Amino acid sequence: MPSPSPSPEPAPNARAAAPLRDPAFLSFVLARMLTMFAQQMQAVVVAWQVYDITRDPLSLAYVGLAQFLPMMGLLIPAGDLSDRMSRKRLLTISWLLASVCSGLLWLLSQSGMHDVNWIYAVLVLFGCSRAFSGPALQSLLPQIVAREQLAKALATNSMLMRISAIAAPVLGGLLYALGGGVLTYAVCGISLILGAALLSQVPVRFAKLKAPSADDQSTMWQRFAEGLRFMRTRPIILGTISLDLFAVLLGGVIALLPVYAHEVLKVGPQGLGLLRSSMAVGEVCMGLWLASRPINRSVGKVMFAAVAVFGLANLVFSLSHWFVLSMLALAVAGAADMVSVYIRSALVQFSTPDHMRGRVNAVNMLFIGSSNELGEFRAGSSASWFGVVPAAILGSLCTLGVVGAWMTLFKPLRDVDTLEDTARVGTGKES
Repeated sequence: MPSPSPSPEPAPNARAAAPLRDPAFLSFVLARMLTMFAQQMQAVVVAWQVYDITRDPLSLAYVGLAQFLPMMGLLIPAGDLSDRMSRKRLLTISWLLASVCSGLLWLLSQSGMHDVNWIYAVLVLFGCSRAFSGPALQSLLPQIVAREQLAKALATNSMLMRISAIAAPVLGGLLYALGGGVLTYAVCGISLILGAALLSQVPVRFAKLKAPSADDQSTMWQRFAEGLRFMRTRPIILGTISLDLFAVLLGGVIALLPVYAHEVLKVGPQGLGLLRSSMAVGEVCMGLWLASRPINRSVGKVMFAAVAVFGLANLVFSLSHWFVLSMLALAVAGAADMVSVYIRSALVQFSTPDHMRGRVNAVNMLFIGSSNELGEFRAGSSASWFGVVPAAILGSLCTLGVVGAWMTLFKPLRDVDTLEDTARVGTGKES
């Protein structure tokens, strides 16, 4: 694929400006906030609807599984397309498909259908849209902002996403209480369409797709294998994304929040929205700190410490029967998760050349999807087998075990000092 002609680079004083002063970056994050807002509201309402219909924790497991399976199946074409076509166009199409899913959920609510299998079917289609939006979204930001501003842009972007994640679950719960799924899904669909329209106006100024024609003659499988070989020779990338996978897969409690709201804390859909927002509040507070003071010393050790705090905070939540303490524990977990997400995103972006970001981020998104959607399946099934509280406690303890194991298995990641070190560590022979 021929390399697009990059637009003239901004003047040095523009590069030195804060990311939010860049109109392109501002439009990008506003589009992301709209779509994140829609997805967070939809997640709250879908989980509440499914559990309200079935009263079975296992049904929440299938909510995560329905979204994860298509993401796993479409990993290879999604990563390859993200490196072969305009990432902005691919992301726009994916968001429009997600809006169709919101429309279908609206129709199901409008018709009064109470068969959760139809909801699962729509979530499979939604998982397909996320499979293609994930790699494109993660790979697009370095094409919008200059490398000198990338660390600050990543922190600012993450913080703003969490701001939308604070209000969205609360509003989702309120909208559901006011107008049920009919009102909530309509708002979700409109937000996704507006986000796609805004994204179409964002200029791509730093695209550096690979120019040689060898990739054009190779197969999709060969190109994806190249991305896997690259990751295998970078223990920092492999350790970073696998740490996130297993820590959240084993210890995440988000999928259990509807059960805690129903059975343990007895706070209803509004309380469920507050619980979901509590984690986002912690993420935003930490994001504000990182946006002004990006971490760039002892980043490996800081990341392991953050994941350990995440596990401890989830353990406190698991044991709590007091609503305020539960909210505080989730806020601490959110702050720790923000540190982990910021460092992971920066390490992957700094370590990966632009022409390979789609494939690397496809694997990264599979790991993230595994830790979130497959983690929901793990949490729901464990709660069905052992009970909700024992399942949450066991998962939190497993997270702490993963931290200890990964510190031993991935010494190069543990020893990373600055973000710039990632480009020099390479194959890990220096460790």
